[in-house]
Amino acid sequence: MIEHTFPIAEQLIANALQLAQRLYNQLAQESESLIRPPKADFINAVAGNKRELVAQLDMFNKQLEQILAAEQLPLSPEGVTAYFQRVAMAGLSFDTAKVEWEQLMRLCVDCKQLNEQNGASIEMLARNNKRTLHILKGKSENVTAYGRDGAVISDFSNSTFVSV
Repeated sequence: MIEHTFPIAEQLIANALQLAQRLYNQLAQESESLIRPPKADFINAVAGNKRELVAQLDMFNKQLEQILAAEQLPLSPEGVTAYFQRVAMAGLSFDTAKVEWEQLMRLCVDCKQLNEQNGASIEMLARNNKRTLHILKGKSENVTAYGRDGAVISDFSNSTFVSV
């Protein structure tokens, strides 16, 4: 059975590596755009591209899960390692696929880190924008109490900071 599934797995891994590289490039562009004055249109376009790439990578994940299930292996790093061991036992050459798999795993870690960094930057920008809007509207945020669930209840006082 592995003789039939391995060529498919090999192609899937190669395709996933390209998708992950494109995702990393999108995340890098997003990161660069967050350093400069952000352009909402560009960030929205990048977000759409990221969603599309993630959907394609999810499809890869499902297809890989099916291949591993055919060999009665779990979808996990250990399952992939066991799969490669079975490929070797079948006498098939898997060096390229294994190298690409390792590159894919490293790239996924890099994407995750960059995405978290970008998310933190976006969150900081959003908080700064919210604070700026409150100042412009003449509202300051004062923490006054805690709710039943222990969450902070904010009270906005309406006092004019700037008068013209």
